[in-house]
Amino acid sequence: MEITWHGNSCFRITERGMANVVTDPYDPEVVGLDPGKLRADVVTISCGKPGHNFTNAIRGSAIEISGPGEYEIGGVFITGVLINGSKKKKTDDEMRNTVYLIDYNGLTVAHLGELNNVPSQTEVEGLGEVNVALVPVGGDSSLNAAKAAEVISLLEPSIVIPMHYKVSGSLQKLDPLSKFLKEMGLTEVETEESIKLSSVNVLPEETRVMVLDLSL
Repeated sequence: MEITWHGNSCFRITERGMANVVTDPYDPEVVGLDPGKLRADVVTISCGKPGHNFTNAIRGSAIEISGPGEYEIGGVFITGVLINGSKKKKTDDEMRNTVYLIDYNGLTVAHLGELNNVPSQTEVEGLGEVNVALVPVGGDSSLNAAKAAEVISLLEPSIVIPMHYKVSGSLQKLDPLSKFLKEMGLTEVETEESIKLSSVNVLPEETRVMVLDLSL
């Protein structure tokens, strides 16, 4: 399985012989970045914002998943769970956010979407084991650095890939990655072009933060 980052909350997850998944494609005019040429068999949409639901960015025909449910497409198991992370009473106009668990041969990737608060213990337990967590860390309408660190401590993933933070050219008012790294007790992390995982046997024993280069 290979994971590449295309900016904001958009990733492309691929595995030979299985369906390719793109998460949260965004509108370049809103985000200020261009996600590049995105081809996918499946596209997941976490919420109804143009920074997360711009399916026109996907070339060709892809199956769109935009809410909770269980799906099996091209050998990939995808489970969508509605989690806003809000501790307040739900209101009709509150943003709907779907967290997606994407399972490739037993390797599970959790894309937290536009999660904006810390989920309950029950919600976390409902997700099951998470090997790789794609976590918003830049604040604004999603988790800030401190809340992201708290969510990570609850999920206990093997690998954390930060997303939705300030990068050069972005129009969004987000915090820089350095704020999240400081919260995690890190000063600097080497970036990777992509992350390749063959099985759960190659996962680190303790949670490791891995930062991806922007692939545009």
